[in-house]
Amino acid sequence: MKRNPELIEDDNPEWTEADFKRAVPFSALPESLQATLSGLKGRGKQQAPTKLSTTVRLDRDVLEAFRATGRGWQTRMNEALKEWLKEHAVG
Repeated sequence: MKRNPELIEDDNPEWTEADFKRAVPFSALPESLQATLSGLKGRGKQQAPTKLSTTVRLDRDVLEAFRATGRGWQTRMNEALKEWLKEHAVG
């Protein structure tokens, strides 16, 4: 691969093989460091978990529709299910 010298800066040089061997994935860093580096404040460990993790099979179009709404789609799906339960008085 031919390198373009115009894209290489002194304070940000192109990585060498040694650089790649020393690198660790972002996800391998401690959560506190990830939050600092990303500039985002995580919500931290949940004190008293109120939700359960489960596996459920959904129609592809239903799942894609919720995912298409962006971040928070699982929360919106949960709210939609709660609303359905209210309207149908299950239990």
